[in-house]
Order: sequence, then structure tokens, then C-alpha cells
Amino acid sequence: MSYDLDFWKYKKDIYLDNQETYEKCSDEQIVEGLEDLPIELILKDIQDEFITWKMEDSNIDFENPVGKGAFQIFNTKQFVRFDCYGMEGEDMNRIIEVMVKYECPLYDPQVTQRYDGK
Repeated sequence: MSYDLDFWKYKKDIYLDNQETYEKCSDEQIVEGLEDLPIELILKDIQDEFITWKMEDSNIDFENPVGKGAFQIFNTKQFVRFDCYGMEGEDMNRIIEVMVKYECPLYDPQVTQRYDGK
């Protein structure tokens, strides 16, 4: 079973329709009102967090060599999506914790909810 974890950061005092924002970001569109993210730092932190996982040459495909689960990373300069396959909830929470450091709350398109308290 696959599960998507999606992240972006709104500019100060901006709040848009989350589903529309998700769809535009997934289509690689630039969305007015979103901050650019420090993508290289985010990818480095994910690599550090999942250091024991097998990374493919691109460093965006990760596979757990001893347990179950894998994920792929898709990003633009404003958006990061983790396509998770058969992952444990605990491992998905590790991704969420990395993204919280960058003030990017989770948007869950499966239930159309952004977990930012708004």
C-alpha cells in the first residue's frame, strides 16, 4: 500500500486552499504565496535520518534493507512529496519530524487535511 506525505510552507499571513495548492505543486507549478524551501538541506537531513536505508544512485529512492518499506522523494523549490510504500507509521513519523524543523506541516491528500492547526 502506498501513502503520500506532502509538505510546503506558506508565506507569512498567507493561507490558500490546501487541496488546490497540493494539486498545483504536484503538477510542478509555482504557487504564489508559498516560500521557497531549502531543498538541499532537507534532502541532506532525510539522508542522515535514514542513513541505514539503501539509497539508489539518485539519493531520492530509499529502501529499508532489514525491515519493510521504501519511499521516493519528489520536489520542486516550494514542495516536497514523499511517496511511501509499505512503510511503518513510525518511519513515516521520522519524515514528518524532519519537515517540522523547516516549519512545513504535513498535508495528507488521502484525507485532504493539513496538520497545521488552522
